[in-house]
Amino acid sequence: MSLTSLGATAGAAHPAPLALTTRFSIALRFALRELRGGLRGFGVFLACLALGVAAIAGVGSFSRSLTDGLSREGTSLLGGDAAFTLVQREASADELALLRAGGRVSSVATLRAMARAGEGDALVSSLVEAKAVDSAYPMVGTVELDPPQPLQPALAAHDGVFGAVADPILAERLNIKPGDTFHLGEATLVLNGLITREPDMLSTGIGFGPRLMVSLDALRATALLQPGSLVRWHYRVQLDRPAALTDFVDGVQQGAPEAGFEVRTRDAAAPRLETNVRRFTEYLTLVGLTALLVGGVGVANAVKSHLDTKRGVIATLKSLGAPGGTVFSIYLVEVGLIAAVGIALGLAVGAALPFAVNAAFGYLLPVPIQPGVQPMALVLATAYGALIALAFALWPLGLAHDVPVSALFRDDVENGRRRPRRAYVVMTVLAIAALAGLAVAASEERRIAVYYLVAAVSVLVTLRLVGLAIMALARRLPRPRNTSMRLALANIHRPAALTPTIVLSLGLGLTLLVTLALIDRSLTRELSASLPAQAPSFFFLDIPSTDADHFAAYVKQKAPEGDVEIVPMLRGRLITLGDRPVDTITPPPEFAWVLSSDRGVTYARDVPEGSSIVDGEWWAPDYSGPPLVSFEKEIADAFGLKIGDPVTVNVLGRTITAKIANLREVEWERLAINFVMVFSPNTFAGAPHTQLATLTLPGGGSEATERAVARAIAADFPAITAVRVKEALTQIGEIVGNLVMAIRGASLVTLLASVLVLAGALAAGQHHRVYDAVILKTLGATRARLIGAYALEYAALGLVTALVAVGAGTIAAYVVVTQVMKLGFAWSSGAALGAAGVALVLTVGFGLIGTWRALGQKPARILRNL
Repeated sequence: MSLTSLGATAGAAHPAPLALTTRFSIALRFALRELRGGLRGFGVFLACLALGVAAIAGVGSFSRSLTDGLSREGTSLLGGDAAFTLVQREASADELALLRAGGRVSSVATLRAMARAGEGDALVSSLVEAKAVDSAYPMVGTVELDPPQPLQPALAAHDGVFGAVADPILAERLNIKPGDTFHLGEATLVLNGLITREPDMLSTGIGFGPRLMVSLDALRATALLQPGSLVRWHYRVQLDRPAALTDFVDGVQQGAPEAGFEVRTRDAAAPRLETNVRRFTEYLTLVGLTALLVGGVGVANAVKSHLDTKRGVIATLKSLGAPGGTVFSIYLVEVGLIAAVGIALGLAVGAALPFAVNAAFGYLLPVPIQPGVQPMALVLATAYGALIALAFALWPLGLAHDVPVSALFRDDVENGRRRPRRAYVVMTVLAIAALAGLAVAASEERRIAVYYLVAAVSVLVTLRLVGLAIMALARRLPRPRNTSMRLALANIHRPAALTPTIVLSLGLGLTLLVTLALIDRSLTRELSASLPAQAPSFFFLDIPSTDADHFAAYVKQKAPEGDVEIVPMLRGRLITLGDRPVDTITPPPEFAWVLSSDRGVTYARDVPEGSSIVDGEWWAPDYSGPPLVSFEKEIADAFGLKIGDPVTVNVLGRTITAKIANLREVEWERLAINFVMVFSPNTFAGAPHTQLATLTLPGGGSEATERAVARAIAADFPAITAVRVKEALTQIGEIVGNLVMAIRGASLVTLLASVLVLAGALAAGQHHRVYDAVILKTLGATRARLIGAYALEYAALGLVTALVAVGAGTIAAYVVVTQVMKLGFAWSSGAALGAAGVALVLTVGFGLIGTWRALGQKPARILRNL
């Protein structure tokens, strides 16, 4: 079929269904014929798509491989088929009988405590995450030790001294080695080995201190098990009939409804870890999507540049009768085929990432990975890549519809439409809407996804407008007398100037880097600067109620300038909020922690320091009526609670219902002792509990003073756990720092995409640079003067882009830090200077590289074709 007849068929009033098939066949044939000449000019197109798709596919594949590994190893990670946890009390005989009816039971107790070694001034202490196990532990998996030995003999008592095994970090902190003795509470222990592998480590959680593992008999000998001590008792059950897991769990909950068990099963052995993995994956996916958005600019540039070189071909096709729709179809198919290649490359890299990580670092990771091809992750990455390519390619492809036939006879003619026809505008809008819908639908935290989309669109539009504004301003500025400056200014606003492309492509990547740098700065400042000055120097846990006054006096004696605060401390699980059982409530993501485990609770006669009543009234000091509770206002609002609503908690196996008497605003950032729930004093009358205390030293206290206090308390109150706030904040800072580094590393993908787009745009613009350079050199301009003019042009664009990126990044970081993280915002001049430096180096560097090539062109060949 000829193009003329094809045009006639396409223009018929009622084209037959075959016409669409024929048109696609013709478009595919022409697209393949053009692609025989190679993919020259589409290098940036391919690289950007491959990079973004690889980032999204890799993050998704690794995340799913990790969660698959957690699911596969659920029994090993949990230590059984099901785990039942109690706080501050052991299971009763009846409760144990109920658990043992299902199969084998292993008991494990976990608590924070202070281990110490040495005497007098040489005494060294360290916070530990102590784990006491029975003879059945581990029922699944193996604890590996150095030197190699079975676990139970390593924990056994010899000559009245119990054995222990520990994390190598603890041995380093206490300056001990296998065979040395140390103390835990009132017990003397001998270190028999170092733990190299703990199969259920994730089940009991990773705390602030290194692991110390002892037997249950050794724990009882330490005298740390006092009424109300903050001990968690875990009962792992290995079922005789594993398939009956659901029925067994239901039976236990029905048989002991008042027990207050926290239940986990092998299907969700580490739910918090899985939730965090999903959230982190989501954030990294959005970072990858940012890289794709930057790459989309490269797609648009590549398509526009390619079509500019094909203007003669398009005019020829139209002169032979091909309608504009056919031309559009030909190049849409061509772009689609090239996009498919780029997406395929990205998918290959992304799918291989879990295998590569497992091979290189699998032995270092504390969690199991089950590498495999993850279809859903690859489908999502494919959809993102295809929609990005379509959304950014439709506009320049739509302009090709109206390339005039006169392009056959002149190189430089009126470009025709500056905006494509309405049909192509609608198609572009639909592609963008589909991309936004996919980003929201694929996100668990859709509010974050919506924020991201609004921010991304705002930044893209702002950068585009800034580019146009720079051109308009340059056009209206007075012409400098200096030739180089006048030429640089003219280049910024001349027709086909690269100004909008440079600002858009580089600005988006820099904005992301500035945003992350400022978030990092704010977190670092919050953790290492502002908090210690206001926060207590120590938290003291597990203070026996009978020793509370004596302990407070002792601490005041050791640190007379310090301020000691002491309050009662219990742990409880929320059962109902209002009239709703908590297992029927879907909490807001930022407050899911309230329902995820047991919470600290207290009682008080007076309003706690750092709290203020904003609704309702505090109870009288001598109140003796039905239980009342004071609730933190922000959390109460999140769950729809109001004054008078009942709240039920399970504390020490007792179910207590209290009415909300008032709502408080709490200054959490002070790190003073405060709780979500504060009960009236009569609520827990007679209940065994311990006390929680803080010591606040003026100005945060010196290192020597803090160490002296810690050493004295470790020696004279071995059963009391002392937590140095500075050490805890340092560890939190390290964790946050690692997360920020991971996100920052992923953001480099976006910057790389920006660099590729910038390089591609500058390379595409060299056609005009060559003509400019030849004409100017013919008129007497020297190479040095031209280089100076181009350097000024690129430096100006880079500097303006950096200023815009710093402004946009500052706004984005401010919103994230203050509205999402609820922290104080800190600006960093280093981030601004870094962005400016990166922008100047990239724009001037790439610009001059291309310009140098343009200056080397022979004038004769160019002048012959003018």
